[in-house]
Amino acid sequence: MKIRPAVLALAIILGFAITGCSKKDNEDSSAPPEPTAVVDPATAGTITGTVTFEGTPPKFHAIDMSAEPACVQENPKPVVPPIVVLGPHDALADTVVYIKSGLGSYRYDTPTDPAVLDQKGCMYVPRVLALRTNQPLEIKNTDPVTHNVHPMPRKNKSWNRSLPADAPPFMTKFPHQELGIPVACNIHPWMRAFLFVFDNPYYDMTTKAGTFELKNLPPGTYTIEAWHEYLGTVDQTVTIAPKESKAISFKFSASH
Repeated sequence: MKIRPAVLALAIILGFAITGCSKKDNEDSSAPPEPTAVVDPATAGTITGTVTFEGTPPKFHAIDMSAEPACVQENPKPVVPPIVVLGPHDALADTVVYIKSGLGSYRYDTPTDPAVLDQKGCMYVPRVLALRTNQPLEIKNTDPVTHNVHPMPRKNKSWNRSLPADAPPFMTKFPHQELGIPVACNIHPWMRAFLFVFDNPYYDMTTKAGTFELKNLPPGTYTIEAWHEYLGTVDQTVTIAPKESKAISFKFSASH
């Protein structure tokens, strides 16, 4: 039987289409499933600790806000950027402590309460903010002047948005884990912030007391990292047994 060229061409196209669909179905079926395991609270442990600074702390110049009279009015006294903030007994604030590696595949509930980044006194408050993937992030402007919010992620979508005075808060989310996302204001170049987006709940931010806590942690061996904007990172390996509570400490120095 003689097959006409048009029929042959159609058969070839349909063959490719069927093959392509089958390949796509196979690829989709091989995608890793979402984690279903949950942490057993009966065996979970806790890691607590402190972060301190050793040596002579660096000094930073006061910010020149003279280009924006409204910012000067909001700050009667000179503002030194809060880059290295020390508390009692050389405690180091604004340090992010988190599980760097060793964590298994678990399912966690996503927080519904928003994390809040404010623009107050022509500064980002807080300067370093940690939140979860897909957790609502509320960005406010409580200043009497327009600001511009410009996160610069590498894995998440980048965006740039103006927020006038008295504007309602802007709500957003970050779907992918990404650490140390810089945030700038294109109107006021001295304004800086950093966002840490985690896909798990095992992180904490030190206050002026320099303390942190990682709770409800499954037994295992972990690399714990402490990150500071100016001083860099310090790691250590920690093993916790079932229901164990362990205290550790991190120390940064001027050499960092």
